[in-house]
Amino acid sequence: MKKFIYIWIFLLSISASLWSQQLPHFTQYMFNDYIMNPAVAGTKNHYQARATSRFQWAGIIDAPQTISLSFNGPHAKKPMGFGGYLLNDVTGPTSRTGFYGTYAYNFGLGNDVRLSLGLSFGVLQNTIDGTKISLHDLNDPALKEAISTSFVPDASLGALFYHEKWFAGFSAFQLLSNNLKVYDEKNGLNKLKRHYYLMGGYKWAFAPDFILEPSVIIKGMVDVPSQVDLNVKVEYMKTAWLGFSYRSQDAIAILIGYIHKQKYYFGYSYDITISDFKTYNSGSHEIMIGLRFNDIKE
Repeated sequence: MKKFIYIWIFLLSISASLWSQQLPHFTQYMFNDYIMNPAVAGTKNHYQARATSRFQWAGIIDAPQTISLSFNGPHAKKPMGFGGYLLNDVTGPTSRTGFYGTYAYNFGLGNDVRLSLGLSFGVLQNTIDGTKISLHDLNDPALKEAISTSFVPDASLGALFYHEKWFAGFSAFQLLSNNLKVYDEKNGLNKLKRHYYLMGGYKWAFAPDFILEPSVIIKGMVDVPSQVDLNVKVEYMKTAWLGFSYRSQDAIAILIGYIHKQKYYFGYSYDITISDFKTYNSGSHEIMIGLRFNDIKE
């Protein structure tokens, strides 16, 4: 009984996104694509930093909250890139924190098309705070009023084909599929599942000052229905943007943003739930800020 309850709580906690996805969701992923695909590191001529804070399902007590911090860029003279990021996802009494470093290498394929291959490796911390859990039976010894923390290594990889006008990529996360301990209990039900992402996009300058960028990302894992995000963004004079997103069976979103002096990025998105869960929440909010550094290579 004790082991069953621990596993049940853990499985609920890691479903931060709908459809049993174990990884957190970001609506503005196109502005922080590095954490969606390690191969992105080094594909720009400059270093960039991004910070994203997401508040999922406003109005729900202890709803998921996610924070990400990332930094990546190229080698000044060689066709390679480096990066690192921190990801923290909190849902009620449970939290997951990951620290990762990335190395990527890119090379030309002809016709201004390049291929980048990237690998990220880090440590994932999983925590359950038993002091924040209330049981129906106060005398039930199933949960300890203590904090349980476990650490496991983690890795991801990615490939990215990119051109000045388009990109297409693939990435895989939680490659090591580690089992997690929950209050000293460890078995296959606590296993991290591999996640696979397919993504692509195109930039179309349809007017002198406007760029239209449609993009798509498909998220999947074994034995779980895939989730498709369809996005379209219009950018004006490389200064402001307005976008819309549709996430299959889950939500639609509005995105707005501003770039100051081609250096400082500010973005906001609001998700409107369209599933049956819409009666229990008032949507999700996501804030993004970024900094672009000077070019260090041609």
